[in-house]
Amino acid sequence: MLKLIRLNTKTLSVLISGFLVILFSCSLENGRSLKEIKKSGKLIILTRNAPTTYYFDSNEQATGPEYEMVEAFAKHLGVTAEYRVYNTVHEIVEALEKGTGDLAAAGMPKTEIRNTRFLFGPIYQEIQQQIVCQNDLNHVREENNLLGLKLVVPKNTSYEEALSRLKKKLPDLVWESSEELNSEQLLEKIWRAEFDCTAVDSNITAINRRYFPELIVAFRLTQTEPLAWVLKPNSDDLQKSLEVWFKEFNSSGDMNQVREKYYGFIRKFDFVDTVAFHKAIEKKYPKYQYQFDKAAQQHNLDKFLLAAHSYQESHWKPKAKSPTGVRGIMMLTLPTAKSLGVKSRLNPYENIMAGAKHFSNLLKSFSDEVTDPDRSWLALAAYNVGRGHLHDAQELARRMGKNPYLWSDLREVLPLLSNKKYYKTLKYGYARGREPVKYVQRIRNYRDILENKLN
Repeated sequence: MLKLIRLNTKTLSVLISGFLVILFSCSLENGRSLKEIKKSGKLIILTRNAPTTYYFDSNEQATGPEYEMVEAFAKHLGVTAEYRVYNTVHEIVEALEKGTGDLAAAGMPKTEIRNTRFLFGPIYQEIQQQIVCQNDLNHVREENNLLGLKLVVPKNTSYEEALSRLKKKLPDLVWESSEELNSEQLLEKIWRAEFDCTAVDSNITAINRRYFPELIVAFRLTQTEPLAWVLKPNSDDLQKSLEVWFKEFNSSGDMNQVREKYYGFIRKFDFVDTVAFHKAIEKKYPKYQYQFDKAAQQHNLDKFLLAAHSYQESHWKPKAKSPTGVRGIMMLTLPTAKSLGVKSRLNPYENIMAGAKHFSNLLKSFSDEVTDPDRSWLALAAYNVGRGHLHDAQELARRMGKNPYLWSDLREVLPLLSNKKYYKTLKYGYARGREPVKYVQRIRNYRDILENKLN
C-alpha cells in the first residue's frame, strides 16, 4: 500500500537546497556551460598567490597579470570573478579535475600531456624552463652536471614533464617532487642553500632573482613554451568566448599594457647593482624611512616609490652632488630648492620633503587623460628630463599616431629627442631621451624590490 509522506516547509526547503547543491556540484565537475556561468553571475577562477599571477599589493588591493586579464574577461561576460587560491600547480590541476572552478589562470604552460587532458585558452605569453641553482654551483652549466645534486621541483608540473624527457638521455638523473612547495618557495630555499637546484619558468626567475640575487641561472631546460589558461575538456563554449574576448583584448593594446605594468621594469639582471641595493635597504634605508613615509603621506604619494626614486637619485646619500650642481638625497637643482623654500639641500628632511612636493606638482601637471600608474611614470620621466622635454615627447607621440598618455608608447618616443630629425621640430629641442627611459625602469625595479623585502 502506497503511503503519502507529508513534509513541512522547512524540511522541504532543506531537501531542495541539498538537491540544488548536488546538481551544482555535478555541473562543476563536468564543467559548467557558458550559459550556466552567466546565469550564476560568477566565473570561478583557480589561481595561485605569486607576483606573476595574483597577489595583494601594499594597499591590500588584488593585483597581478593574471588578475587583470581575468577581471577584463569577467567584465566581457557580464559576471564577477571569484578567486580560489592554491599554493601549487599540483593542487590547481587536482581542483580543476574535480570541477572546483571554471578555469585555471595560474601561469601554466601548455604542455603535450596537459593538452590531452584539458582545453586551453589563447596563448598570452611565452617562457622557457630554466635550471636555477645556489650561487656556489657555478660548475652547473649543462645537463650532466645535475647528476648527484639535490634537485627539487613542484609536483605535477611542466618541470616534471621536461625532466622525464631528460631522464631518457640521463637514466641516473633523479629529483624530488614536492606537493607543498611552489616555485617561489623553492627559489628561496635554494637561496638559503637548503636545496641545490630547481626547474622554473623564465618569467618567475626574472622577477624573483631580484629578491634573491645570489641565485644563478645554470642553463635552459626547454625551448620556448606557451602560457595559457586551462579549462575542463567539455568547456568548448567557454573556450570560444575566451578566444573572441582575447582577440579584442590583444588588438586593443590592453594585453601590451598588462605586460608593461608587470614586466616593463624588469631589465637585464645586474648582480652588483641588485646586491648593493639590498645592502642599502638594510643599512641606509632605516635612517630615512620615517622621512620618506611622512613626506609620502603629506603629499599622497606611494612611500615605496618615493624611497626608490631617492635611491636612484642619490643612493640615499644626503650629501650627493652631480657635475651639473644638483644636490642632496633627492638631487634638487638650486632653483627648484629655492622655489620650494629649502634652506639647505644637504638637510635630508628638507630635501626629501621638497623632492616629494616637486614630484607631487609634476603628477598634477598632467591632464585627466593620464591615469595611474602611467601618471607616475610620466612624472618620474619629467623629474629627470624636465617637463618641457616630456611635453615635446607627448607632442611627437601624437604626430606618430601613438598614445601620449601611455608610458609604453612614450618610452619608445623619448629616445627620438636626441635625433636631429625630430628635435629640431620641437619646442624644447635636443634632450638625452634614453636617460629618462632607463631612469624610470630602474626606479620601478627598486620600488618592487623594496616593497617585497619590507612586506
